[in-house]
Amino acid sequence: MQTPDPARPIRIMTVDDHPALRDGIAAIVELQPDMLLVGEVSNGAEAIAAFANLRPDVVLMDLQMPVMGGIDAIAAIRKESRNARIIVLTTYDGDVQAARALKAGAAAYLLKSSLRKELLDTIRSVHAGRRYIPPEIAQEIALHAADEPLSEREIGILQLVAAGNANKEIAWRLSISEDTVKAHMKSIFGKLDVNDRTHAVTAALKRGVIEL
Repeated sequence: MQTPDPARPIRIMTVDDHPALRDGIAAIVELQPDMLLVGEVSNGAEAIAAFANLRPDVVLMDLQMPVMGGIDAIAAIRKESRNARIIVLTTYDGDVQAARALKAGAAAYLLKSSLRKELLDTIRSVHAGRRYIPPEIAQEIALHAADEPLSEREIGILQLVAAGNANKEIAWRLSISEDTVKAHMKSIFGKLDVNDRTHAVTAALKRGVIEL
């Protein structure tokens, strides 16, 4: 692990599809004598190319973006550079989404609602080789660590439920029997500790299992 050079500013790249958020980050960063914004891009695919060219010290990465999302981009960047230091900036506080990002190689997970208070300290901390997860998200990850995860098929079915499809429609779309859909739903209820379809969708959205 490289030791940060105190005489050299921390080189930062922002990855987010909302120009207003990128502008806000730029306004915060440019006031810091120990930081330098070296690049801004709007999706994960652009981030991979820009990282290779700019080699920033710290990347600020959104998760939900067009073309390529943040988790795939994190994994690709970390595959090319094991020392890449990436901070997730997101509106999603779900434990499943956070765990996916950390598993992909993110060093920190920061909610956009706390940027003004925590962004600068988190950048400096990650640049120094430390990790950061908000206590409430860390607690949720720990709480569900022993839970059996939903299978890809179950996630796909739950995504179709969230889109308003009945079991019969789901069975037709996936070319499986309605009884098979019902069996999957029973398994989903057990894994999410819920009793009905509405609560299953609500819980899955909150935890980041599925997206609308």
